[in-house]
Amino acid sequence: MKTIHLTTEDFKNQVFDYTTEKEWKFKGDLPVIIDFYADWCGPCKMVAPILEELAQEYADKLVIYKVDTEIEQELSAVFGIRSIPTFLFIPVQGQPMMQPGALPKHVFKEVIDEHLIAPVEKI
Repeated sequence: MKTIHLTTEDFKNQVFDYTTEKEWKFKGDLPVIIDFYADWCGPCKMVAPILEELAQEYADKLVIYKVDTEIEQELSAVFGIRSIPTFLFIPVQGQPMMQPGALPKHVFKEVIDEHLIAPVEKI
């Protein structure tokens, strides 16, 4: 599996419709990482291959989306994206977590294993 580009409409249909829901209610079946990025962003370019590797490693356990903040300005505004890259980690159950800044691969794996996948496997 590869990273998937996500539009505002796709987000509302597949992740969470913030226009109709007041409380967080995740629509997906697998945990998600959303990468808010821009093509001109150096740190975003450094993280992109890491996310592609993780998309392959966790192909059946996790979905990784990419949101171009230049194009999807409404979605970026909803989440108050001020710096890029910023990552939104969404477990199947529970509240999403946001983390700005380029992260090394081992940190992504730690978050995935401890906060996104582990809680699902314990159930």
